[in-house]
Amino acid sequence: MACRITELVIDCADPRRLADFWCEVLGYVEIDSDDADVEIGPPGSTVGGPSITLLFSRSADPRRGKLPMHLDVNATDRDQDAELRRLLAAGARKVDIGQTGDESWHVLADPEGNEFCLLRPRVAALNPVGAERE
Repeated sequence: MACRITELVIDCADPRRLADFWCEVLGYVEIDSDDADVEIGPPGSTVGGPSITLLFSRSADPRRGKLPMHLDVNATDRDQDAELRRLLAAGARKVDIGQTGDESWHVLADPEGNEFCLLRPRVAALNPVGAERE
């Protein structure tokens, strides 16, 4: 057995604000927090469990804008245009990184300016940890 990814850590100025935003975007819930960090994941997940979680960690010098790694998201229950409207209403904003306008994705930024992409294809929603599949 090799290593496995347990969480993705995102340095930020306001962990609570970003955790709330990404919970809204992904349908995640808070699974752990303290004064400096907030960890979120799919409903029913646990710290170190089988699902990859997002850990928002307070930093005095968080990086902004394009990071070496970014998140891509896909809608699960609506088309891309409807999902774009939902994400913008939740606090995302459109970002221009030199797109031509012909891309099948949208480049967005979360409330702290971290870029992510909304892709076109719809994907199936994941069942919460421990839930039976239909």
